[in-house]
Amino acid sequence: MTTRKTKPKSRAKPEKRDAAAKAAAASAKVPARSARPGPAPAAAAKGETPGGKGPRGKSLVIVESPAKARTIGKYLGPGFEVRASNGHVRDLPKSKLGVDIENGFQPSYILIKGKAKILKDLKQSARQAATIYLAPDPDREGEAIAWHLAETLGNGSDKRIRRLAFYEITKRGIMEALETPRSIDMNKVHAQQARRVLDRLVGYQVSPFLWKTIRYGLSAGRVQSVALRLICEREEEVRAFVPREYWTLDADLATAKDERFRARVQKKSGEKISLENEAQAKAAAAELEKESFRVTGVRTQEKRRNPLPPFITSTMQQESFQRLRFSAQKTMVIAQQLYEGIDAGTEGPTGLITYMRTDSTRTAPDALADVRDFIQTTFGPSYLPAEARHFRSRETSQDAHEAIRPTSVARTPASMKRHLEPDQYRLYELIWQRFVASQMNPALVLTTTVDIKAGEYLLRASGSRVKFDGFARAYHATLIEGTGPEAAKLPSLQEGDVLKQLGIHPEQHFTEPPPRYTEASLVKTLEEKGIGRPSTYATIVGTILTRDYVLRDRGKLTPTELGMTVWKLLDRMFGDVFEVEFTARMEQELDRVETGKDAWDHVVADFYAPFRKDLTVAESQRESLKASLAEESDRECPKCGSKMVKRYGRNGPFLACPRYPECKTTMPVEEESEGAEAPTQPCPVCQSPMRIRSGRFGKFLACSRYPDCKGTRPLGLGVPCPECGAGELVERRTRRGKAFFGCSRYPTCTFGIWDRPVQQACPSCGYPILVQKRTKTKGDYLQCPKCKTRVDAEASEAVSGTLDR
Repeated sequence: MTTRKTKPKSRAKPEKRDAAAKAAAASAKVPARSARPGPAPAAAAKGETPGGKGPRGKSLVIVESPAKARTIGKYLGPGFEVRASNGHVRDLPKSKLGVDIENGFQPSYILIKGKAKILKDLKQSARQAATIYLAPDPDREGEAIAWHLAETLGNGSDKRIRRLAFYEITKRGIMEALETPRSIDMNKVHAQQARRVLDRLVGYQVSPFLWKTIRYGLSAGRVQSVALRLICEREEEVRAFVPREYWTLDADLATAKDERFRARVQKKSGEKISLENEAQAKAAAAELEKESFRVTGVRTQEKRRNPLPPFITSTMQQESFQRLRFSAQKTMVIAQQLYEGIDAGTEGPTGLITYMRTDSTRTAPDALADVRDFIQTTFGPSYLPAEARHFRSRETSQDAHEAIRPTSVARTPASMKRHLEPDQYRLYELIWQRFVASQMNPALVLTTTVDIKAGEYLLRASGSRVKFDGFARAYHATLIEGTGPEAAKLPSLQEGDVLKQLGIHPEQHFTEPPPRYTEASLVKTLEEKGIGRPSTYATIVGTILTRDYVLRDRGKLTPTELGMTVWKLLDRMFGDVFEVEFTARMEQELDRVETGKDAWDHVVADFYAPFRKDLTVAESQRESLKASLAEESDRECPKCGSKMVKRYGRNGPFLACPRYPECKTTMPVEEESEGAEAPTQPCPVCQSPMRIRSGRFGKFLACSRYPDCKGTRPLGLGVPCPECGAGELVERRTRRGKAFFGCSRYPTCTFGIWDRPVQQACPSCGYPILVQKRTKTKGDYLQCPKCKTRVDAEASEAVSGTLDR
C-alpha cells in the first residue's frame, strides 16, 4: 500500500497576522473631529428595499450578542444576514487616561483588543449590504455601541446605516422595529459618553492615590464608592448600637368551649405599658394572674390587598433575591438569556421576556388585552377587574421601555419548563406570575381585633382570614402578615364573653441594630436615593464584592477591614464627591443630557471642578495620611523591637516594621486572626459563635465550644456556586495540600476549580463567574472557566466601565 504525501496547508506568518491586526486597530482610532459624537445617519440608500434585498445585496443586522443574533436570524428571511459584535468594539485606551481635559474632556477611542477579527468580518459583510441595521439593546449603552459601529463601519456618513430598537425579541417585535427604523439617538450617546468620561476621570486619578496611600491594585469607582459608603456607614451604626432590654407579657386564654388563643398586654391604666426588666415583668404577671378576663370589644374590618405592579429592573432584582436567593448579577444574566432567546422546541429560539433594563411600569395595550383574556379564561370573571390597571412610575423614571413581562402570556411557566434550565425557569415563573397578578382583582382579607380587660390591664388579640384570594391566585403572595400572637387564628368571640386564664408568659427581648444591607435592600436604597440606573445596579453590587471591599455573609453585605479603610480615606479626602446627594444629582444631570436638556461636556466640567480640587489637596497630604492609616499592633519586631504596624499588600493585610526600609521585617497577620471570632456565623449544631481555625485542608470555621461541640462550617468566599446555585464556593485543599475551590454543598454538588473565583458574569457566554489569573507576560486578568474569554482585571468601573455588560 502506498502512502500519498499531502502538502500542508499554508498559513499566514505570525508577523503578517500581527500586522493585519495592528492595521485594523489603527483604522479604528477616532480622529480628533470624531471624539465628540456627531450627527447620525438616518436615510437609506436610493433604490433600497426596506427590510430585505436591495440593489447591492442582503440587509445586514448587527446585534451585540451571538444568542440574540440566533434568535433574530430565525425570524428574518434569506434577504438578511445577522451578525454579532460581541459587545463594544471601541473604548478608551487602558494604557492612559484617554480624556483630553484641556480640550473639553474629549475622549480618544481605540479598537478594543481582540476585536480586530470581528470588525474585519463586519466590514466585509457591510461592503456587500444594501442596508445596515444596527440593533444593540435599546438603552444608553446599546446606543453607544451602535454609534461606535456606525463610525467604524461607515465613518459616520454611510447613508445605508439605520438604527433598530427591539423591546422584545419576537417576530412581532422585530417586524415592528423594521417598519420604524430611525437614526442613532445622539442624546443617548452623549449621556453614555459623559458617564464613561466621568468614571474614567475618577478611576484613573483616585486609584493611583489609593495605591500610594494604602496598597497597589486598589481602586475607586464614582458610583460604587458611594455604595461602599452606604454599607460602611450602616456597619458603623451596627457596631455603635447598644441594645436595650424590654419585656412583653402574653396571656394564654380559653373560651367557655375551651377554644384557646393568646393575647398580649398593651396598656395599663390607659397608658401604653413599658416593661424594662424582669422584675417589672414578673410584678405585672403576678397582678394579672389574680384578675378575671372579659372581652370588651370585637372589631372586624375588611382590607383590600392590591397587586403590585409588574417588575422593573430594581424590583425584579429585589424579589429574585428574597424569593430565589439570586444575586443581582445572577438575576440579570438569566434575564438577559430569557430576553435574547431560548430554544423553545418547535418554535426555535424565542425571546420570552421584554427588555430587562427598565424603570417603567407601563405595559403595551396589546399585552394588556392578552393578559385580560387569559385571566378571564383561566381564573374566571371574578378575578378580572372592570378596567385594565395602570401603575404610576417613579418621578425619575425615563419611561423609555415597558415593564418586564412575558412576551406572550400564553407561554405559561409549566409549558416552558422543559425548555428551560432550572434557574431560568424559576426566574421566568416569577416574572410571569407577577405580570399576570398585576392585572387581577385585589385580595380581600378579614381582620378581627379583640380587646380584653383584666383589672387595670388591656390585652389585645388579632387574627385574619382570606375572604377572596384575588391576585394571590396567580402570584403566591403572603396575604396574612405576621407570625406572632397577633396573627393567630381567633375563635368566635362576643363582647362580654368571660375568658379563662391558662397562663401568663413574660418574655425578654432586646432592641436590635439596623439590619445590614442585603443585595435586595441595597438596590432598593440605591433606587430610592437616585443612585445608579437600571443598567448599573447589578454592576455596582458586583464590583464592590469583586474588589474584596465587601463580603456576602449569609445574604448580608459586610465591609471588610480593607473596605472600611478605603471608605474612611475616600470620605476624608473626597467626601463631597463620593456623597449620596451629589452622586444622585449627577445621575439627574446625565438624564438631562439624554433628553437633550444639557450638554455632556458641561456636566463633566461641573463635576470635575470640585473633584480636581479635592484630588490636589489629597495628593499634598498623602504621606501624613499614609502614616495615620498604619494601625499599630501589640506585636514587636523580632529584629529591632519596634511595634509592628498593619499594612496592606497584594495578598491582603500583613504586619510590617515601621522602621522600613531600615528594617524590612514582615509577618503574616493571619497569626493574629487565628482563633478570631466570626460573629455572624453561628454554629450549625449549638448556635454558639464560631472561630476561624486552620486544618490540614485550609481555613474553616469551628465552634467556640470545641471540644464540647464539634460543629464546623466551611469558610466561604461569598461567591455562589455556578453549578447548583444553592451552595457557596469555599477554599479547600487536596490531600497533597494544593488549594482549590469547591461547592460548600459537597458531596451533593461536586463542582470544583483550581483558580480563585470572582462573582462576575462572562461578557461573552454569560457564565456566572470568572477566575483570577496572573502571568508574567499578561499580568493580572480574569478568565471565563467555560469559554476561556479573557477580561482584563482592571480595578474600577472607570477602568472597565460598562463595557460588555
